[in-house]
Amino acid sequence: MDKGDSIVKGRLNLDDYVRKVPDFPKQGVLFYDITSILATPEAFCFCVDSMEEIYRGRNIDAVAAIEARGFLFAAPFAIRMGIPLVLIRKKGKLPGKTVSKKYQLEYADAEIEIHPHDVPAGKRVLLLDDLIATGGTLGAARELITGCGASVPEIFGVVGLSFLNYEKALAPVPVRTLIQYHGE
Repeated sequence: MDKGDSIVKGRLNLDDYVRKVPDFPKQGVLFYDITSILATPEAFCFCVDSMEEIYRGRNIDAVAAIEARGFLFAAPFAIRMGIPLVLIRKKGKLPGKTVSKKYQLEYADAEIEIHPHDVPAGKRVLLLDDLIATGGTLGAARELITGCGASVPEIFGVVGLSFLNYEKALAPVPVRTLIQYHGE
């Protein structure tokens, strides 16, 4: 099992809070579980503090987050930065007018949607999720945001699984994570 390359501040190593669960959601898959980060206030605070440190003064007008765990990191970040939070949800979860995008997951097809009136047209929107695997969901989300008239200058994830080549899938937009895993 690969130990992650992590930003380490003080004595907190984020890899210590990412639980690796073999054979979930199916045989042969190693699942990187971030719930231990959320269950440990020091680790959760470390993530939000790190995000704020990275993006403070970087001309980000809003943050868009992927359902559901992306919301957990994006909400406190948006409050600290004083910027709007745009929700990207699974199809059928948002009321009113939405735009949607179909895409491929590792194991199935999926569809996400957004309220177009929540996207600040002409502005810079940071796209955020808790974990970046293949980049499929984030690629679809980027298309939704840009289709609503905003730009995506960077994509952020707490955890990145670089061995699944998400950077290639999300190019040319730069991707930043707090911890990278280069293999299972």
